[in-house]
Amino acid sequence: MKNILLVFGLVISLNTFSQNSTVKTETFAVKGNCEMCQTRIENAADIKGVKISKWDVEKKFITVTYDSTKTNIEKIQKAIAAKGYDVGELKGDDKAYAKLPGCCQYRDRTHEGK
Repeated sequence: MKNILLVFGLVISLNTFSQNSTVKTETFAVKGNCEMCQTRIENAADIKGVKISKWDVEKKFITVTYDSTKTNIEKIQKAIAAKGYDVGELKGDDKAYAKLPGCCQYRDRTHEGK
């Protein structure tokens, strides 16, 4: 009986902690083409407060897990755009985009959707 009560108490404690958590996970579109883009995009998203970022090469979406007391989704998106990648409606920095390798330049390209 003690074990059941202990487990029940632990479950309630964990549930309360998770409800008050400041850690959030969000997914949004980021244009890119290849695995090199994946590395650059994930590195760009790696700002203070971001725990995990994973860009899906096929779907062109990034999922980020972050501490909302240290950063927010707008800061993460701006950090990615500063490296030349279009993030949703936010256009990537043109100078940074021009410095991307040719395979990573997706604007006005026929392979953009691939």
